[in-house]
Amino acid sequence: SFWWNPDKFIGPAGLLAAYRFLIDSRDTETDSRLDGLSDAFSVFRCHSIMNCVSVCPKGLNPTRAIGHIKSMLLQRNA
Repeated sequence: SFWWNPDKFIGPAGLLAAYRFLIDSRDTETDSRLDGLSDAFSVFRCHSIMNCVSVCPKGLNPTRAIGHIKSMLLQRNA
């Protein structure tokens, strides 16, 4: 979690982990997972500055995963 909203924002690592489950075709809880990420403090708190990509010790790209989650939420609500 992060200092500005430690109880609400799960951070880029948590969102990247959530994306891993969302794209798994075997997962049967996709809708409930997306419900849990649809508030203003989850994926929409990310402003795509990409600082998390620059400092990721594993060389991962959480910003891309967060963008995909945003797209999934917007498509679902369209």
